[in-house]
This record gives sequence, structure tokens and C-alpha cells, in this order.
Amino acid sequence: MNIIGHLINGELVNDRARTQPVYNPATGEATKEVALASKSTVEQAIAAAAAAFPAWRDTPVAKRARVMFRFKALLEEHADTICNMIGEEHGKILHDAAGELQRGIENVEYACGAPELLKGEYSKNAGPGIDSWSEFHPLGVVAGITPFNFPAMVPLWMYPLAIVCGNCFILKPSERDPGSTLFIAQLLKEAGLPDGVMNVVNGDKEAVDTLLSDPRIQAVSFVGSTPIARHIYATAAGNGKRCQALGGAKNHAIVMPDADLDNVVNSLLGAAFGSSGERCMALSVAVAVGDDIADKLIAQLQHAMQPLKVGVCTDTHNDFGPLITRQHQQNVENAIASAEQQGADIVIDGRHLRPAGYENGFFVGATLIDRVTPEMESYRQEIFGPVLQVVRVQTMEQAMQLINDHEYGNGTCIYTRDGEAARYFTDHIQVGMVGVNIPLPVPVASQSFGGWKNSLFGDLHAYGPDGVRFYTRRKTITQRWPSADLREGAQFSMPSQG
Repeated sequence: MNIIGHLINGELVNDRARTQPVYNPATGEATKEVALASKSTVEQAIAAAAAAFPAWRDTPVAKRARVMFRFKALLEEHADTICNMIGEEHGKILHDAAGELQRGIENVEYACGAPELLKGEYSKNAGPGIDSWSEFHPLGVVAGITPFNFPAMVPLWMYPLAIVCGNCFILKPSERDPGSTLFIAQLLKEAGLPDGVMNVVNGDKEAVDTLLSDPRIQAVSFVGSTPIARHIYATAAGNGKRCQALGGAKNHAIVMPDADLDNVVNSLLGAAFGSSGERCMALSVAVAVGDDIADKLIAQLQHAMQPLKVGVCTDTHNDFGPLITRQHQQNVENAIASAEQQGADIVIDGRHLRPAGYENGFFVGATLIDRVTPEMESYRQEIFGPVLQVVRVQTMEQAMQLINDHEYGNGTCIYTRDGEAARYFTDHIQVGMVGVNIPLPVPVASQSFGGWKNSLFGDLHAYGPDGVRFYTRRKTITQRWPSADLREGAQFSMPSQG
């Protein structure tokens, strides 16, 4: 069976002492294995990055950006290969994989603007004959730990910007679907990136613990579940590292009585069930304001969900595919059962979906649950599957309070034709990413991505302007050259601009 190894100092390395299977989630069969890096293997990658850093740091930023331009072209050239690899290991339908890859490419495009992003700030004559300016220096060796649900996009949130800022990078991708991530990283070498600047170590807790404890790692970026994000942040910070750790979500959509219900239903289908709901920005809760709009919403959703197609990644007529593992399939089914046991109405039940020819795959069909209440365990937890829950309230204020009271604050949206209501919502909702008639308010590459509350640990969001700040540190220089008319005696008071 093919073994997926590591990329260290520009070479593929196999650490065969420990491996685990990688499954095709549509068939339930193990199709390859992934090597799990030992502590010494991770340290080998860190050493390669540390050795490459001085020369890469001193490489002119325009030359770094040219690597990213070539990298972008290679991603586009190999897009079909990458999307097929994502589909085989994740189960994501090819059109969805193409959308994921495109969002990643947009972050590479942003990194191509590094000469503008890193040019610094300058103040002439900030004081008498004094000039002051700021420079943005790389940190050194930095690391990223990424999840299974976006094996192409989320790593591309991190290392293109980190590398173009002058850092060297260690990536620890998910061991569940590592193939496309490793392939994409290899394209950087083809784009002209020097060996050691980008390294990939596949692994599990041993690899993560090594990255969090090694003093040569200056910063760690993480995307995953909230309990792990909290641990990553605390451990990294405790070891003196800069850290951004993006956690879980429970994203709500408020459906107002004046909303365009046809538009609401269409957008909810994609936002709730796209990628099998395995998105941190998935809309998993619809909050209907008023029983009348709730009844209409349920009726239209029932009708619209009937023709949804679930199956294998290569059939682009399918809307979504399987879940990532058998265990995750069982977790999602258990969450549906929990809602039923606690009094919710299972309007459409996807627990028994078994597509013909793929009966052993990790499938759960689109599921619709009505009359969910905040006390239910299925409401409090992140299900991370193709499950849409409907909560009924009587006022917009109740709907907003529901969202503000939840421990997560990743994404949310409101469906309405009322500009006043929309503005009040965007001003007062306690969530980091907000949409108005937009179900997935994922910021574009020139903005930054991140939630509030227990959806983010750290001060800076991912990619965009916050990404530049995260992967650099500011140095401010103040200078004056003495001249005949500027010479002065000893000064004992605090200097000022006067």
C-alpha cells in the first residue's frame, strides 16, 4: 500500500516506524497509509527550516513574491489533479473541491502583493531633523496545524503569506487526508522556493507536541475544534510562542418574517449541507422569527431537500458526499438521535442513507430537525455534519439573544428586506463574521478570517492584514544626523516632537 511521507528540506522522506490508514470515505476502504512523524523527524524538519531562514530572510521581497506568482500558476495548472486527490481522501464532490482550491489560490494572489504589504511606514521630520520609520521583519521558523475539512484551502491561508513575509514554515496537516496537501507543497519547489523554506510533516499528537515545545518555532497557527484550539493556544503561549488558534462554531441564520423565503431556502441548502456540513462556516441553525415563517420555512425546506443527491466525488451531479470517517459518521448520527430523544422533531432523517454501490461508505443524508431548543445537547455542540436545526422564537431580539448567549461566535447571518433591522443586527451581534442575506460570510483574501468567543484564541485573525501582522514583527527606527544648526547640549527631560 502506498505510504504518504513527509517533505523535508525539499526531499520526500518516509518515516515508516508508525503509520495509519487513509480511507476513501465513499467506499469505506483503506487505500493508502500515512507515515506518522516521530519527534526526531519533526526536529529534522525544524533544523532544515532554521538553516534555510537566514538566506530566505535576506532574499528581496520582490523575489519572494515571484515565487508566489509561479506557485499560483502551478496550482491552476494542476487543479484537476488536486481536486481529484481531495475527493478521493475527503469525499468532497469535485465542484466543491474546485471552490475550495480557488479560495486558497486567492490567498496566494494576496501574498503576491508582498512588496506593497511589507513596505513599511515612514515619517520625515517627526522631530527636529529626526526621521522615523517602521519595518516588518519575519519571525523565523513558524508552524501551521490544519484540519481535515479543507486540506487545500486552510494550509493556503497560512504558509504563502508566512513564506512571502520571509519566514520558513513547518506544516502539520491532517493525517486523515494528507495527499493533496503534500502534493501542493511540492509545487512550491517547482515554483523556485529554496529547499528548507517549506516543510511538511505528517503525524499525530507526537508531531504536534514537538512543534509546540521546540524553542526554534516562533509562532503556531491552528484550525480545528475548540477543545484542541484551547490546548494549542495555552501550550504555545506557555512556551513563549505567538499563537492564533481557530476553534469550533455553531452558526445561526435569523430568518425574519419579511425575508425572501425562496432565496432563504436555496441558500440554506448549500450553506447547511455543502461539503456534508463539514465546514466551520456551515449554517447549522435557522432561527425562525414567528411560527408562521417557521411553518413556511419547514414546508419549503422539506420540498427542496427531496431532490438532493448524495454520493461519490466524481459524479458532479451530486450535491455532497460522505463524512470523513466511520467514527464521525456515528457521532453525527448520535447527535440526531440525541435531538430526537430530547423532544425535537426529526422532519427529514438522513441516518439510513446508503447510496447504491457505496453501502460501506461513511454517508449521512441531509437531515432537518424542527423545534430545537437551546437546552438540547445537539444545539449546544457542533455537529459538523449535514444537519440543519430550526429554532423558533417570536422576536428578533430573542433570536439575537440566542446567538449572543452561545459559547461560539464564528459566523452568522440575517435574512431580511429591512435595512434598519440588518444594521441593528450587524452592530449588536456578538459574532466575528456576519452576513446580510449572505449565508457563508467568509471574508475575501484581502480581509481577515476569524470568530469571537470560543471560536478564536489569540488576538489576530487568519490571512489578510492580520496574517501579515501575525507573521511579522515591527521594528521602528528613529534617526538624526547631527549638523551645525542641530547640535545641542545634554537633555534630561523626556524627548518629544516639539
